[in-house]
Amino acid sequence: MKEDTLKVTEKELLNAVNTEAVKGNLVNKFDKYSDYLELLIVKFVDAIPSIIGAILGLIIGLFIIRTILKIVRNRFEKRNVDMSLRGFLISVIQFILYAVLILVVIQNLGFETTAILGALSGLVLAVGLALQGSLSNFAGGVLILLFRPFEVGDYIENSAGTDGTVDKIDLLYTSLTTTQGIKVFSPNGALANSVIRNFSKITNRRFEYVVGIGYEDNIKTAQTVILNVLNSDARIIKEPAPEVFVTDLADSSVNLTIRAWASKDNYWPARNSLQQEIKVALDNAGINIPYPQQEMRIISDTKPNS
Repeated sequence: MKEDTLKVTEKELLNAVNTEAVKGNLVNKFDKYSDYLELLIVKFVDAIPSIIGAILGLIIGLFIIRTILKIVRNRFEKRNVDMSLRGFLISVIQFILYAVLILVVIQNLGFETTAILGALSGLVLAVGLALQGSLSNFAGGVLILLFRPFEVGDYIENSAGTDGTVDKIDLLYTSLTTTQGIKVFSPNGALANSVIRNFSKITNRRFEYVVGIGYEDNIKTAQTVILNVLNSDARIIKEPAPEVFVTDLADSSVNLTIRAWASKDNYWPARNSLQQEIKVALDNAGINIPYPQQEMRIISDTKPNS
């Protein structure tokens, strides 16, 4: 009986000890969690001004971004910017503005943005070096679509000697069709940095011939004949008036320069047909159009036989 009592007492003692140990562990853990919670509360309370500032900055930033995008859209509509370029530029501007806003909010919350900016700078630099040529063409395409030195359907010529009618303007290349029917793809980077002559933007265009007459022909008569042909053609603009004048006393002819103006729509038909009409009129007037010739004289020192 005594042995059973002792055994029970030992078991109860061990259970009591284990219970106290568990309680001690629970108390220690609770104390740690309490400390962590208290620390979090303290940090949260300390961060309340930063959080409020970040929220206010976010609200103000969203309002500013919305206002900027509205102004940009209105400017694009007033300048009649190409629709594809308009959407692309607005997306780029929107991405940049939101990225700046996020960085400002993060900085207001007390986080360091130096590492983020460094990583973004390195990424942008690497992409820029890898796509240097394409970015140049892209920038040229943006400038062409934004400032519109030419449009689809215009006949242009650049300083490299490439000319043709514009078929399509992309962000990287502009496609042209030459007068020979050849398709030409011009990089926008080189095209935007070259001198461009746009023949479709003008209202009127001047053409010029050089015609040679013989030295024995009357210059005044030739001028009158040519001016009559020009003035009788309805396609020739009367103001500025056509003109014919002597430009060169060549070896075989007196060269007359003929200048006249026509509308851009009548330029090529008038220029091509009037050459033939002027030639026929000069022939009918008996005025010679000489071809290059050389006169040879043979001088001999031999005396005739007596």
